[in-house]
Amino acid sequence: MKVSARNAFSGIIVDIKKGATTAHVVIDVNGIKVTAAITNEAVDDLALKVGGSATAIVKSSDVIVAVE
Repeated sequence: MKVSARNAFSGIIVDIKKGATTAHVVIDVNGIKVTAAITNEAVDDLALKVGGSATAIVKSSDVIVAVE
């Protein structure tokens, strides 16, 4: 698979919480947890399971940084 996004982080799925329509999938990437909000249908179509491998692909035109 080739994608245009430069930020692709491979890891292990550590949690999947399904809601009414949207699921939160947590991927552990070398100790950093990345959470994706995707449809429940996508979770089923991709056969995502806790303990399975997955890649978080981040594509964003803006990143906001704040400090206090």
